[in-house]
Amino acid sequence: MAAAAAGEAVRRLAWSGPTELCNGLMKHLARGAGAGNNLVFSPLSIYSSLSAMAAGARGRTFIELLRVVGPRWPGQEGEGPLDDDTRGALEIALAGGKMGDLRLSCVSAVCHHATRTPKLDYLTTAAAWGSVACAVDFTKPEQATKQINSCISNRTGHGIESILDQAEAAVLLDPTRLMLADAFYLKGSLERSFTSCCKCAAAGPSSSYRPFHLLDGSTVHAEFMSSHGEQFVEAYDGFKVLKMLYAARDPYHGVPAKTMAVAVIMNYLAPHPHYSMYIVLPDARDGLWELHHKMASHPCFLYDHQPMCSVAAGEVRVPKLKLSFSTSVKRALQDDLGIETLFSAGAALLPDVQQQQQQQQQEPLYLSDILHKAVLQMDEEFQGSPTVSQTKWDVPAAACVDFVADHPFAFFVVEEVTGAILLAGHVLDPTTTTTQ
Repeated sequence: MAAAAAGEAVRRLAWSGPTELCNGLMKHLARGAGAGNNLVFSPLSIYSSLSAMAAGARGRTFIELLRVVGPRWPGQEGEGPLDDDTRGALEIALAGGKMGDLRLSCVSAVCHHATRTPKLDYLTTAAAWGSVACAVDFTKPEQATKQINSCISNRTGHGIESILDQAEAAVLLDPTRLMLADAFYLKGSLERSFTSCCKCAAAGPSSSYRPFHLLDGSTVHAEFMSSHGEQFVEAYDGFKVLKMLYAARDPYHGVPAKTMAVAVIMNYLAPHPHYSMYIVLPDARDGLWELHHKMASHPCFLYDHQPMCSVAAGEVRVPKLKLSFSTSVKRALQDDLGIETLFSAGAALLPDVQQQQQQQQQEPLYLSDILHKAVLQMDEEFQGSPTVSQTKWDVPAAACVDFVADHPFAFFVVEEVTGAILLAGHVLDPTTTTTQ
């Protein structure tokens, strides 16, 4: 019974708000702030932040939020309520931050003016979605910036040191009474044997750097990782998909098999998350924007294009990634996802966020902005203890498939148990790391 309920929650999450939110944000950011830059953002992190805001909203504001974060069933019209199953599935998706060498942090700071005290019930509900309250004085932008950055840094284990810089603080913060600072950090190693090219070539250290072809026809020399043998890779019409498994220590390693069997039957063990990166590589060197269009027009694109079998691979080469991207997602939520009243001083309805007595004495709350920052760092080798076991499939012998990501591509990081998309984006130039 418990297993059936868990499976139902998994299916809900895979088909609900996070996927549609990812599609909407990818579409907007790819043609906006990410049009000329590397792009990485966390649909799951932003989804959690919006869910926390929905917990304090009513009326049209709540309805608009629910259309984005409310779970949906395949083939069913309308929206469902926020529920414990979806929250539980999110907890599974983010549980890997405690697994060995994998560093995963997700935080949403509900930044409110120090004179506006949030309701205790709201803070409790928001905390269940991973949000934390941060009281600041927005009339002192420099001080407020330091407080917000400190909150984000502490909650990400200093993986992300800042989300807001002093130059933009004075303009952004002065009229603010409520804003969200949302951040996601992921650093991990790959389970299969990926090494820097120089480690498997005799040409010397410079052999780890290979040409990467940019959209304008020029090239840069980027550091690549390579692998051989079986890989999760599949070719489709106009593009290929490579699935790379993240390595993580098995929390149940060393537990006797009989004990494990009883624990699973009695539902004593929590589902164990598994993480993968999917690289979607267009065949054409300048095919990224056409690929974006194809992904945007296919709501379940990723779920319909996942390599399920490990097959013989020829040359497999991907650039070593270290990406950082920060932006406001306010316009994307307004223009592409229909969340409008939340950001309107005269229309937002957030009565369950602030103490009732303060609501009667002060102007109604509205959300001024949602700042988002995501950082992704890829390590090629896993140096830890035994990793989580992965299913291997017996497949007919076939010609080796090459996968050489030497031109712009899209990518996704997925938690496989829930189907949640943790990170999404594209790489235009792997030699640049930060976009503000």
